[in-house]
Amino acid sequence: MEGSTYTHSTAPKPVRSKVKRTTYRDENEENIVSNNIMFDRRVVRGNTYAAQVVTQNAHREVERLRTENERTLKHETRCRRKGELGSPAAPPAVKSRANIEAQTDTFLEELSDRPIEMQIATQTESFMDRPPSPLFIPSKTGVDKETEIPPGDLFNFDLEVKPVLEVLVGKTLRSSMLEVVEEEELIAIQRRQREFEQMRNAEFIEVQRLDAEASRRFAEKQRRVAQEKERHNQQAELQEKVAACAFAKSYLVDLSEAVFDHLQDTGHFYDPVDREIRDCFLPWLLNGVVDVANSYADSRGCADALISDSIDMAVQLQTQVVAEIVKQEADAANAVEAPTTLNEDENHANDETKGRDSTAGAV
Repeated sequence: MEGSTYTHSTAPKPVRSKVKRTTYRDENEENIVSNNIMFDRRVVRGNTYAAQVVTQNAHREVERLRTENERTLKHETRCRRKGELGSPAAPPAVKSRANIEAQTDTFLEELSDRPIEMQIATQTESFMDRPPSPLFIPSKTGVDKETEIPPGDLFNFDLEVKPVLEVLVGKTLRSSMLEVVEEEELIAIQRRQREFEQMRNAEFIEVQRLDAEASRRFAEKQRRVAQEKERHNQQAELQEKVAACAFAKSYLVDLSEAVFDHLQDTGHFYDPVDREIRDCFLPWLLNGVVDVANSYADSRGCADALISDSIDMAVQLQTQVVAEIVKQEADAANAVEAPTTLNEDENHANDETKGRDSTAGAV
């Protein structure tokens, strides 16, 4: 072992987590550390091509997170160092020997797969107080044996302590090297942080300058646009005024003649005699003519009515006379059985002549 380098390896073990995890989540569990990157402040959101503007609050938040990360890293390093130095592993067994597990408790008990079980029942009064629980002292199990170990047979200090010393010295050197590397890494990180802060401050100043320049350009653009709009409005208003003036001049050229013609057409300028003839004489004359025509029409209507009534009365009288003659002829025919045809024709002609005479006399 003197010429070879000692190496030591420990059994694999799970990494300890900051959050106590169980199989099932407790319903009343609160303050759970979320691993969702959507709520992580270190994740950059928005346009990744644009320059990131860091505000004062964001700068203070970054400083706080950096301080917490450094504190956590130091704490984890301290705990890891304590774990590596506080519980050293047992040295390997010497050749032709084996390490066994031994009980180091105050009370020894026999190890078995299943302990002995029994049922015991007792009955106590309800008014009696429960006595204090006695100190648990397990009953002695197994068989005590002893053996005699001569000096130097079980443990050789010079031989057994050498691996332990090698482990301790190796761990100490390794821890020292880790501390030196960590200090150098921290110095490099701080130097890089200072450089990054300088670059970020320069970029922040440049971004502010660009923002101010963009704001000035935008304001100048808005001002120029407003001026151009005002100029266009003034020009349009001037054109409207010129067009209105030209239209007014062209409209007022013949205005007086058109007004007089219109007044004359509407009757504001008139001849009194002509006006009196049209307004007084002609209406009176027309009314008289209408009255005379109406009287003539009424007279003609009365005459027509008299004539029509006379004709109707003559027709009725003629009809009655014809009916009486026919009746008389029928009676005469019945009285005289064999009249001559000539007498009948003469009588008939006489009757017709009498009827015409009576009709003419009635008319």
